[in-house]
Amino acid sequence: MRALCGSIIAAGALVGTGLAVIGFGIRFQGAGLDVRPGANVVWGATSMTTGLWILIAGFLVGLGIAFVGLAYHHERRHRESLRSHEFATTGRSATP
Repeated sequence: MRALCGSIIAAGALVGTGLAVIGFGIRFQGAGLDVRPGANVVWGATSMTTGLWILIAGFLVGLGIAFVGLAYHHERRHRESLRSHEFATTGRSATP
């Protein structure tokens, strides 16, 4: 379940990042970079840039949750496999 939640968070952040990049493109499509000395260069809107960084951070958090959730899932399945193997060889369960 952790891995599923993490992947949903990461997918949502990727969709949001894509929409933010489209917004950047629409906002700055006519603001070409003027390379003349002393030209007024528009680098970006602070609020849009902040939002983009928050979405990227959300994507990284979601990806981390997904990987940690998968690691716990595989560890749990490994322990269940060892427990069933022990029951098959000794005829007793490891838990009382």
